[in-house]
Amino acid sequence: MVHDAAVVVGADADWPQPSTEVRELFRRGAQTALDVRATWVAQLHEASLSTGRMRAVAADPVLAAAVRRTNEANLLLWATANVRDPGARVPAGTGPEALETARDLVRRGLDQRALEAYRAVQGVVWRQWTATCFELTDDPALLRELLDVSALSISTFLDDTVAAVVEHMDAERAELTRGAHAERRAVVTLLLEGAPIGRARAEVQLGYGLTGPHTAAVVWTTEAGTDRMEAAADAVARAAGTGRRLTVVAGATALWLWLPVAGEVAADDLARHLVATPSVRVALGRAGRDVEGFRRSHLDALTAQRLLARLTSPRQVVRYEDVKLVDLVTADPARVEEFIGDTLGALAEAPSEVRDAVLTHVRELGSVTRTAQRLFTHRNTVLRRLARADELLPRPLAEDALAVATALEVLRWRGGRAT
Repeated sequence: MVHDAAVVVGADADWPQPSTEVRELFRRGAQTALDVRATWVAQLHEASLSTGRMRAVAADPVLAAAVRRTNEANLLLWATANVRDPGARVPAGTGPEALETARDLVRRGLDQRALEAYRAVQGVVWRQWTATCFELTDDPALLRELLDVSALSISTFLDDTVAAVVEHMDAERAELTRGAHAERRAVVTLLLEGAPIGRARAEVQLGYGLTGPHTAAVVWTTEAGTDRMEAAADAVARAAGTGRRLTVVAGATALWLWLPVAGEVAADDLARHLVATPSVRVALGRAGRDVEGFRRSHLDALTAQRLLARLTSPRQVVRYEDVKLVDLVTADPARVEEFIGDTLGALAEAPSEVRDAVLTHVRELGSVTRTAQRLFTHRNTVLRRLARADELLPRPLAEDALAVATALEVLRWRGGRAT
């Protein structure tokens, strides 16, 4: 039995109109895609962030999160449109997620080659969709028509989306070549790259002195909202005890800050201020001096930011000084699981009060009295918890204290989860 597709007349005169039977199959397949969207999206994320030119994006938590939001938004748009009007041409994915991602890519200095992620996504969608189609019908003619229309639908949607995103990136790039924002971003980029630029000239263009102390911060959010980031940036400055800061817009959901201070930022006070905005995160670099300190402090903050993302940590504020060892240990995710398991054994799953007693005890150089004072508990309670820890550890704490403390620090920064 042959099922002939008609042709639409009008705006999309060359677009094929599927037969009634195939339209119904297409609708059912699109509904299936919506029902199992979480599974599809996870594979889309992995494919889109693993290509060669996307490694720089994958390493940046803000950009990686933006790509993930775009993947999910595009899948939702395509599937929903085909539930509503199966097989019809789906408008390009030009929602806020895609446009914000394009803007962020441009502001990070990335070009259109980063959009190869869309092609990686296309391959995943096609494999998943083909498997779905084979479950919908075993009629060869219907299946052939369904796959033909599906291939056209998916490829055209992505072609139209990429074309629209490229156009937006071109417009964004043109905008960035004008105004104070572009000037500040260009000067900061030169400073971070170590390019030869006169200090006096850079200070004039930035409106910020480069001689003296600097503490850098990265402020970002998992949701769009410039007002939330600006409020957080103000809170960072207050916690640092200054009313001055250099701010560079790094993207739709990220700000780079420099504060002319050498003292520690009151991280605990800052964290309390951010409780009301749980989507906002702040990473703080070490204080440094002059141009080299300006650069190094920023790189510290970026490293701390990536660590929070790598560990999917719920912490809102992170200082590089507190996590530099954890960063080294967790650089290889596969090896860190092995390290935690070998070092902690059953202690990794112990109640938090037992793990906290061990970590504090090591920090206090083995003093039970100081540990009890730090934990606001009785000395005998500390002794009981340490004894319990020794029962759970593969090796006694006294023989492996540094490794145990390091493994516990990793767990602490990723919210206490053993895996």
